[in-house]
Parts: sequence; structure tokens; C-alpha cells
Amino acid sequence: MTGMDENPLDLLPEVLLAASAVLGLLLGAWLPRRRQWLVGALTAGACGAGVPAAVFASAGPATTAFGGSYAVDPVTGTARIVILGGTLLVLALAVPRMQGNPRETEFYVLLQLAAAGALMLAGAQDLLLLAAGYLLASVPAYALAGFRKDGPGTEAALKYYVVGALLGVLMLTGVTLLLAAGRTTSYPLLRTGLAEAPTGLAAVGALALLAGVLFKAGGVPGHFWVPDAVQGSSAAVAAFLTTIPKIGALTAFYRLAAVPLASTDIPWADLVAVLAVASMTLGNLAAFFQQDVKRLLAYSTISQVGYLLMAVAVTGRTNLDQQALLYYLAAYAVTNLGAFAVVCALPGARTIEDYRGLARQCPALVASLVVCLLGLVGTPPTAVFLGKLEVFSAAFDGGQAWLVVVAAVNTVASLFYYLRWIAPAVMGPSAPRREVSGTAAATAYGAAAASVVLGLAGGTVLGVLNGPLAA
Repeated sequence: MTGMDENPLDLLPEVLLAASAVLGLLLGAWLPRRRQWLVGALTAGACGAGVPAAVFASAGPATTAFGGSYAVDPVTGTARIVILGGTLLVLALAVPRMQGNPRETEFYVLLQLAAAGALMLAGAQDLLLLAAGYLLASVPAYALAGFRKDGPGTEAALKYYVVGALLGVLMLTGVTLLLAAGRTTSYPLLRTGLAEAPTGLAAVGALALLAGVLFKAGGVPGHFWVPDAVQGSSAAVAAFLTTIPKIGALTAFYRLAAVPLASTDIPWADLVAVLAVASMTLGNLAAFFQQDVKRLLAYSTISQVGYLLMAVAVTGRTNLDQQALLYYLAAYAVTNLGAFAVVCALPGARTIEDYRGLARQCPALVASLVVCLLGLVGTPPTAVFLGKLEVFSAAFDGGQAWLVVVAAVNTVASLFYYLRWIAPAVMGPSAPRREVSGTAAATAYGAAAASVVLGLAGGTVLGVLNGPLAA
């Protein structure tokens, strides 16, 4: 049982987000429509206050909270900062479109609950808490995907839900099997229990569990929902779905690999390497001839999961794995949100052709698009460049040189479809003037600048990302 001396301040960022969601729901029931923006301000305040709280908690020693089920360590701290900061950026993209909407409060509450689920995934050190985090991150996200209640949104929500429900049941089956194999749901105790358990039972349980984690990450084989859900939902929601849950899921995957799976005879590292190759290759090949910009970014985010999984594949085999994964997650989050911010800034531009000649009207916006898209490729001095360099170094140091070669080939190949978007925007003839959202454009400028600054300050940031996991 959980002791009565547990300190709720260990979970202050999570408490702030959950309390803000509950309070916002109550306020929304009483506030007139013209003042629903106050709930959005409350959401921004909760996320803004959660970031320094996460920084403060990260400065202390690694520990656990509430019966050892939640880890408070550098991995959780980094995920908290990235998730809360990313949610703030999504909020900035959504607010202009949500003002005056009769369900404005509902949107902010759902956003907070889904972000809180991602936080739970990142810090979970117990299989039951991991399953609870999966549900909390998923159910509000289904509602967000279909929030517009139009045809594409309804289809997006339905496909997202069907795949999530199927893999969620599979994940719960994995939890049950691992409980039977290890006689516990606690990660540290599972590390010992699974080492002594029948290999077949532990392997089947681990595969089923990882299916659910990969669904939240948007990687193969749980990627089927990504293109349709991203294309059918609003641009702000698409930015959220392709970024925030991914941070929590990949952090959870790393913790699973580092603790309960570390002492088993399951060849999980080779499996993760194969999934990394499948994700980056499928994502890149499918993105080659996409015309819809949201669908292109959807396949791009699948390919990015492949690069991120490289660090997970060498967990425990090198000292570079943790800092490589965490830095890449931060770099990917700000760069991907920057690309989606450009899409949000141009609500009338849905295909690559709609961006033709945009540089003549909005040179700063096109510059931000170029920085973010080339950043996703891994072009210096953007943050993803250093993130990929760290991940490649970790994979090579961990004995997966072949994986580095495959990833390098995929990186070069990905340049093709990003340039298919950039070229007409930069060099195309002038086109009729387009409606531009000022708030989203400002967010795109900030995200692009942050990607470059994070890349230039990478040495300093990498120095604080290493640290022991909570025992």
C-alpha cells in the first residue's frame, strides 16, 4: 500500500494540469461564451507553472513517488518540460480558431487531460500506471481528433479509436501476461522476476505490451491511424497528436527497455532495431508523393519514430542512449510543431501547390518553413541535426552500425519530399494573396528560432540530460 507520507509536490506538474482541467470544466459550465477564453488562460497558466516546477524537481536526486509507481528523475523531468512546453505551443495555435466556439472549454479540458496522460506515460514505473496513462492519453485524444464534427474529423476519430481500442486491449493482455510471468507489476521487481520467468511467456507479454506503446508513438506496427487522423483533424490537433503523445510513449518505451526488459533473454533490442528500420523506411516511402501537407507531415512523423527508436534499441549498451533520446525528443517536438504552425498560419493552403510563390508574400513564414522542414531532415545548425548525430553515435557505440547505415540512407531519401514542398514555396511564381493567421505565424517564427537556438546550445543541454533512473 502507498504510505501516508507521500509528498504530492513530487507530482506538482501533473497535479497542476489535472487540477486546471477539473477547474476549467467547472468554470466552463458557468462562464458566458464570450469569456470561455479564461479557461484557455487557465490552461496556459497550468502549463507555464508546470515547466519551472519540472525544472526544480529535476535538480534534485532521482526518486520515486507513491509507492514507487512513478519515477521522478532526469528522464521524467525532460519529458515534463517538453510535453508542457509543446502543449503551450499547441494552445497558441488553437486559441485563435477556438475563440467563440460553443465548445471552447471542452477543447482546453481535453487538451490538458491528454497531456496529463502523456506525463503519466513518461514517469510510469508500474505496469498498471502505464496502462492508466495509456487510457488517459488516448480517450481525450479520440475526442480531439473528431472535435470539428465534420466528415473527415469523424472518420479520423473513428479510425484512431478503432486502432487504439484494439492495441489497447492487446496492451492490457501484455500487462496480464507479464504479471503472470514476473508476479508483480513494479518495474524494479519485474527486472528480477522476468529474468527467472519462462522466456516464451515473458516474450509474448512484452510484445503485446509494446504494441500499445508503439500505437501512442505512431510507429510500425501501430502507425495505421496516423495519416488519416492527422489529415482529418484540425491542424492544431494534428500538431498535438503527432508530438505530445509520442514524447510520453517513447520515454515509457525507454524506461521499459532500461529496467524490466534489461535482464531478460528476450532479443528485444534486435526487434526494436527492425521496428526502427520499418518505421523510418515506410514513413519516408509513403511521404514521397503526398500532395496534402498534413498527410505528408503525418508520414514524416512515422519516419521520425524510426530514428528515435534507434536510441531505445541500444538501451543499456552505451552511455549515450539516454541523452541522445531525450535531446532528440526535445528537438523533434519544437521542429515538428514549427512545421505544423506554418500549416496553421495558412488555413486555406492544404496542398503543396497552395504554397507556390508564398515567399513573395510571406518571406518570414517561408523561412520558418524551410528551417523546420530542413530541420526534420537533420540539417545543421538545427536541433534535429545534433539529435540525429547523437542517436547515430549511440547506435554505433551500442554495436548497431548497420542500423546507422540504414538510417543515413533514409535521411538522404527524406530530403526529396521535403524539397518538393520547399521548392515551389520559394521559387514558384507569385500567387493570389492568402489569409494568414498572425498568432500561428508568430508561433512558427518562435519554433523555428528555438530549433536553431537549441541546436547551437546543444552541448550545454546534452550535459544535463544524463543521470540515473529512479530505482
